[in-house]
Amino acid sequence: MSFAEATPPVGGARIPATVITGFLGAGKTSLIRHALETAEGRRLALIINEFGELGVDGSLLEGCGIESCAAGSIIELANGCICCTVADEFLPVMETLIALPEPPDGILIETSGLALPKPLVKAFTWPEIRSRVTVDGVVAVIDAAAVHEGRFADDPAEVQARRLADPALDHDNPLEEVFEDQIDCADLVVLNKTDLIGASALRQLEAGLRRRLKPSVKLLRASFGAVPARLILDLAASAEDDIDNRRSHHDGAAADHDHDDFESFSVALGKISDLNGLMARLKTLAKDHDILRLKGFVEISGRDMRHVIQGVGARLQGYYDRPWRAGEVRKSVLVVIGRKGIDRARIETALVG
Repeated sequence: MSFAEATPPVGGARIPATVITGFLGAGKTSLIRHALETAEGRRLALIINEFGELGVDGSLLEGCGIESCAAGSIIELANGCICCTVADEFLPVMETLIALPEPPDGILIETSGLALPKPLVKAFTWPEIRSRVTVDGVVAVIDAAAVHEGRFADDPAEVQARRLADPALDHDNPLEEVFEDQIDCADLVVLNKTDLIGASALRQLEAGLRRRLKPSVKLLRASFGAVPARLILDLAASAEDDIDNRRSHHDGAAADHDHDDFESFSVALGKISDLNGLMARLKTLAKDHDILRLKGFVEISGRDMRHVIQGVGARLQGYYDRPWRAGEVRKSVLVVIGRKGIDRARIETALVG
């Protein structure tokens, strides 16, 4: 494992870990990329936990061209939600990191979009890591446009109050419990994608969040996850010592939580000759099947660049992130995440025939 060059941490000091949480597609990976670009020489390790079969976020970071996110500094946990597999998955990784001859200056932990942060923070009270690592802060990333549309929260944002009378709006939605647990555990809330909503709606959204957040929690606006590292690091929250003051819908329940309300699958598409046509089909499918999240890579005919596709609901974006590497298997694969019962067969048929 390798890290960007810098001065090792002061002997005896605990390594600060920053937990990056946020709902599906909120922009956690973009936030981490920007933090790495502005880390000012800090040696950072990354632990990435994804909900889905394809390691998209890790691959995006490895391909970003930033020296401090070389492949050797990234650890992916893809065998289950990090908050449900703390003992089996997370603790061994942490023990490996703190046992290195030159441990990192900091650890960034990107949870899956369906993870509850509180069980993860509790893990830092375990004797195996408590003396060596502290939770410097929990950062919750929010997709401002999605919350404004009423997709993930009613009460916290209180934007679009007119939708409360809409019989189609699910007020007992487990998605909202996940969303609320994430912001209720936060020391810093990053309101991302603010460029996608108007000034008045943004002010209303912020006001709703302020009424829910503890007074000590900071709230920042951002677009494309562009927050300097100095603003998400050095929060000095010692969150593991404040765990009882962080609300959760799952307090008193079992340590893990049930993901049976959601499911994910991957679709192999083959080489794409009509990118615009693919994007149009994906947008229609996202609307018709209430797809929560789309992400993956596609090979475009006649192009030597890998094309990234990401979507939150029917909002899609695509871009070329890097050239295909020599000897790399070129493939087109998308991960689809939706509610339990999503019609996988119809989606696959619409995409691949």
